[in-house]
Amino acid sequence: MNDYVPQPSHLFLGASGRARRMRTACPAPAPAPHAPLVSLALAVIAALLASGCGYHVSGHSDLMPKNIKTIAIPAFGNVTTRYQLVRLLPADITREFISRTHYTIVTDPNQADAVLAGTVTNFAFYPTVNDPVSGRATAAQVVVTLRLTLTDRATQKVLFSRLGAEFRERYEISIDPTAYFDESGTAMQRVSRDVARSVVAAILEGF
Repeated sequence: MNDYVPQPSHLFLGASGRARRMRTACPAPAPAPHAPLVSLALAVIAALLASGCGYHVSGHSDLMPKNIKTIAIPAFGNVTTRYQLVRLLPADITREFISRTHYTIVTDPNQADAVLAGTVTNFAFYPTVNDPVSGRATAAQVVVTLRLTLTDRATQKVLFSRLGAEFRERYEISIDPTAYFDESGTAMQRVSRDVARSVVAAILEGF
């Protein structure tokens, strides 16, 4: 019969000369290296929830003057030959404002707290990618230049102004750019929606 003999490092001799097992204390586990970071992150999240903070996809519209509840977007002016774009833009900008903000949008300036006046001053497009075999354009960039002013009706203070705001959009095309961006085609509807999205983003980011 074999007796188990502890390792010498765990033995000491008692007064009787017999070997006795020495109890060693287990070292305390080292704290997790990222524990302070985790605690800090949890504290930040708790503070945000407690204060009602949230992520706003609509830019910083909460910094616009508090008296602005209703915005009028009347018909835009035009110094180009693109009448369809000018006709579509106010309606598309209205839809974008409604989907991204809490403002009431009207067309009559007399019923609004602020008025967004706009004029299309330039419309241009040019090919950006050509097919190496046929030489035909397969992509084009549209540049729309607007003059935009958002004014507080009560004080006549200009809240936002861009006298030469350029909005650039890229499109893949399957036909000649001149035909693709024809007034009778649906491409101008896409241009109007895309430019409207950029316009509202620019206004909200201005606050």
